[in-house]
Amino acid sequence: MATFNSDTPHRKSLRLRGYDYSQAGLYFITICTHKRLPLFGEIVDGKMMQNETGMMAEKCWCAIPDHFSWVMLDAFIVMPNHVHGFITVGANDVGAKDFLPLQSKPKHGTSRMIGSIVRGFKIGVTKWFRSNTNVHVVWQRNYYEHIIRNDEAYLKIAEYIQTNPQRWEEDIYHI
Repeated sequence: MATFNSDTPHRKSLRLRGYDYSQAGLYFITICTHKRLPLFGEIVDGKMMQNETGMMAEKCWCAIPDHFSWVMLDAFIVMPNHVHGFITVGANDVGAKDFLPLQSKPKHGTSRMIGSIVRGFKIGVTKWFRSNTNVHVVWQRNYYEHIIRNDEAYLKIAEYIQTNPQRWEEDIYHI
C-alpha cells in the first residue's frame, strides 16, 4: 500500500465538501484554453468576434444535450480563451418520453457526470482542432465548477456571462 508523501504535489479537489453531487443541480462551468491562448477569436469594441474555431467550440457546447440527454444548457459564452456556461444536470429525468435515457445514465454521482460532460466537450473541440489546425493541445487541465444554489446567484452569474466581452480588459482570464 502506498503511503502519503507530503513532498509530492497533490491535486486539489474542486468538489464542495459535504455537497450531495448525486442530486440534480445547476452548475456554472468555466473551461480555459491551454496557457490561456486566445484560440476562439477576439474582443472588438466589447463584442466577441468568434473565428472558425470559436464557432466550432460553440457548436460543440450546444451539442452537449445530444450526448447527455439528462442535461440542459442555459446562458453561455465562448470567449477568446475560455468558455463559461450553465449546465443543469438531471434536467430531463422525469416524464414518459425520458424513461429510456435513465437506463444509460451513469450510475455515479453528479460530480462524475459534470466531469464526463466537460471531458466530452473538450474531446469534441480537440478532435476538430487536430483535424483542422496545427494546434494539438487545446485545453488546460481540469475546469472550474460553481454550484448555483439560489436565484440571486444565478442572476448575478448570468449577467456576468452576458457582459463578459464588455469587461474583457479587466477579466481574470485576459492575457
